[in-house]
Amino acid sequence: MTTFGQRRLRNIALTGMMAGLILAIELLYDMSLRDAAFLNGWTLFAGMVLLAIFNLRKKLNILPLMRMSSWLQLHIYTGLICLLLFLLHTSFSLPNGPFEIVLWILYMTMTISGMIGVALSRLLPHRISARGERVIFERIPVMRAQIARDIEKLAMTSVQETRASTIADFYVAELAPYLQRPKHLVLHLIGGNRPERRLHVAIRELERYLDERGRQILGEIDQLVSAKADLDYQYAMQSTLKSWLFFHLPLNYGLMLFTLVHIVLVYAFATGAP
Repeated sequence: MTTFGQRRLRNIALTGMMAGLILAIELLYDMSLRDAAFLNGWTLFAGMVLLAIFNLRKKLNILPLMRMSSWLQLHIYTGLICLLLFLLHTSFSLPNGPFEIVLWILYMTMTISGMIGVALSRLLPHRISARGERVIFERIPVMRAQIARDIEKLAMTSVQETRASTIADFYVAELAPYLQRPKHLVLHLIGGNRPERRLHVAIRELERYLDERGRQILGEIDQLVSAKADLDYQYAMQSTLKSWLFFHLPLNYGLMLFTLVHIVLVYAFATGAP
């Protein structure tokens, strides 16, 4: 078994032991006719704080606070324990009050988004590396703009060197719109490339109307179109990861705020405060 596999097995075992301990304590509280809501509620809140610290750790890479991979594993398995605590705290049912219902929906949405994030973080990096070297996300627009300029220059050059407007006309009709912005992002995510293949077929069909120099220029354009498609692929994968993060983090902050209000309300009513 690989080191990663051993680590996963160890983490699953520890998480299972922790879950078993929590359930045992819950059972003991029930047998003694004591309410475990305060205990599992505060334990849940502590777990939520630990989960929130993960984002802070990502911003403090210079500090020796465990490796990011270890923090990620801690984040994932703590999230599973928190889900169990949340279900116990809510008695595995939807609460009655409007505020509690909103809090329940926030937490479940947060949990589901976290699971989606784990799946994306496992799947998309492998797909990115399967199609060339990973490109820094912020450089993709710059590189795409450079490709667009190179193709436009080749199209204009073809008019001068071949004394024909075949490539230039094709550029205006088909390539210029394709080069303006990222295209077919959803298809890239699901693994489709039909529009890209169709564009390459259209490029090759022009060869019959060109002389040797025209075909050379067209070949260079074809390669640049492939490079642009690769950038769009990278953009689709990386923007999906970033978009998920922009959804997950604000949801986390909102959930923490609602939880703090919930704690204040619980203790206010518990002490008979006006």
